[in-house]
Amino acid sequence: MNDLDLRDLAAFAAVARTRNFRRAAKEQQVSASGLSQRLRELEERLGVRLLHRTTRSVALTEAGEMLLGRIGPALHDVDAALDQVRGLRDVPSGRLRINAPAPAVELVLAPMVAPFLAAHPLIELEVVAQTALIDIVAEGFDAGVRYGEHLAQDMVAVPLGPPQHYAAVATPDYLARHGTPKQPRDLLDHRCIGTRYESGVIPDWEFEKAGRTLRIAPRGPLRANSIALALRAVRDGLGVLLIFEDYVRDDLRAGRLVSLLADWCEPFPGPFLYYPSRRQPPPALRAFIDFVVAWRKREPPR
Repeated sequence: MNDLDLRDLAAFAAVARTRNFRRAAKEQQVSASGLSQRLRELEERLGVRLLHRTTRSVALTEAGEMLLGRIGPALHDVDAALDQVRGLRDVPSGRLRINAPAPAVELVLAPMVAPFLAAHPLIELEVVAQTALIDIVAEGFDAGVRYGEHLAQDMVAVPLGPPQHYAAVATPDYLARHGTPKQPRDLLDHRCIGTRYESGVIPDWEFEKAGRTLRIAPRGPLRANSIALALRAVRDGLGVLLIFEDYVRDDLRAGRLVSLLADWCEPFPGPFLYYPSRRQPPPALRAFIDFVVAWRKREPPR
């Protein structure tokens, strides 16, 4: 349509992705009132409502969902093309957006951030911690981080970190009061600190030994999607927690926590950085991929 320009669609996509006018306005570097006016004018020109607005929330209409599904990948490709053009300069530059679950951010990505940005000062890195599985292209990300079982087949995947372990842990005081589980099923009689994902799913605890897998539905006084809260609870002696071992390595060494069922907590492959395979990665992402490969080569064994 002759009366539309790319800024109209980019503004809509930003609001649709963030579901928040203030965050979208900050991303677009405009005022929230100006962004709201641009969206109203877009709806008037199209003759359909794209967004449901209330004082508390923003949601997509059916037409909005349809429009986002079609323009999201296209806008991502436009950004990538511009990044590639900018990349013709000697130094990689531009914005790099990565979506990753919190443990991968905190345990694997976090140590890389400062060295990477020191090596590439013209790159703006944005990392969003999110457990829910999303379409990274539709949501405007250059790459995502997931574990192998959640990778789509049409994605290119690069190993991001070394193998990892889960650890079931509790305080010595808790075990003195409640006993020490000898096998995973014993946890059914213990106070477990569980998790509820953003999707509402309460994951089972999975244990593996010699090819045998057992899943336990944890029951107990607390569920949290905050890793910090879960760690505080287990350190305070509230119960048993199943968590990435790296979070509690210092507690285990100091004796503040005790590792349980270690023979049932076998290592598994670390997370992967993944990105769409249908085009060449933009220069900022290419720089990060090269950085990750070099980082892995010099990473000390655990």
